Amino acid sequence: MNFRTSILVAVGSAALLGSCATTPDQAVHSPKAQKELDEALAGRTPGAPVNCLPHWRTNDMDIIDDKTILFRDGDTVYVQNPRGGCNGLGGGIYTLVTRQFGTTQLCSGDINRLVDTHTGMAGGSCVFSPFIPYTKSN
Repeated sequence: MNFRTSILVAVGSAALLGSCATTPDQAVHSPKAQKELDEALAGRTPGAPVNCLPHWRTNDMDIIDDKTILFRDGDTVYVQNPRGGCNGLGGGIYTLVTRQFGTTQLCSGDINRLVDTHTGMAGGSCVFSPFIPYTKSN
């Protein structure tokens, strides 16, 4: 295989893999998780994504599944779709542990740990993406 063919194979492979990636908007949920998400967002419309949430807005958190976490602040529900998901979080075995360094906010790009609730052992990590606010429609 010559150099030009190698480049074409690499570019073609990258394009194929990129087309298989699932974006947060295309995330597939189980019927149960989709029902929970639909109920939480009923009557609300999405706003522009925000990069950070003040820590005091993150006290009311709901885990929908490995792909979706909700943060509630009054009538606003912030949807968090961690990049690549947060494998194991939706099963109830792990808890999400966040750490803020030099800030009092949760932000897009933050790396969060999963910790086994029975053993205290680390079970992986996930990276936050921007938060999408859903507010009640008037």
